[in-house]
Amino acid sequence: MSAQTAISMSDIKLNLGCCDDIREGFCNVDLMEPADLVADLEQSWPWDTGSVSEIVADDIFEHLPSKIHSMNEAWRVLKDGGLLHIRVPTTDGRGAFQDPTHCSFWTPNDLLYYVSGCPERERFARHYGISACFALVDAVHREVMHEVWYLTATVEAIK
Repeated sequence: MSAQTAISMSDIKLNLGCCDDIREGFCNVDLMEPADLVADLEQSWPWDTGSVSEIVADDIFEHLPSKIHSMNEAWRVLKDGGLLHIRVPTTDGRGAFQDPTHCSFWTPNDLLYYVSGCPERERFARHYGISACFALVDAVHREVMHEVWYLTATVEAIK
């Protein structure tokens, strides 16, 4: 983390896969600069359990090979009540498949496996290795342009 990014250690906010979308007040994370922190999100994330209050994950989770790992790590590092804002192209349109670096493919129903009370999570979480447990705050699935559909959602960590 650079000295020029003023981030209170008691209120860590992450902007994952930031590329050139550097956000003030966030620890901007990517595989290369200009990120504040260079980190490989395919590995264990470098934040302590329950140390993060908010995560912005715009157009990053589809670049990571394991949905379960990504969601479990986001949940692990979030505080109870911490928010994950996720935005991914879905398989309902061309966006999921057009970028040659996409390696996981999302549908509007994928979050059901991570949301408390949903039959998919309640039935399969233990068997699939899902520890993440969220409450759904908001979700919108819409076409943004040229037959590209996005799921934009906010979920809250339940600990």
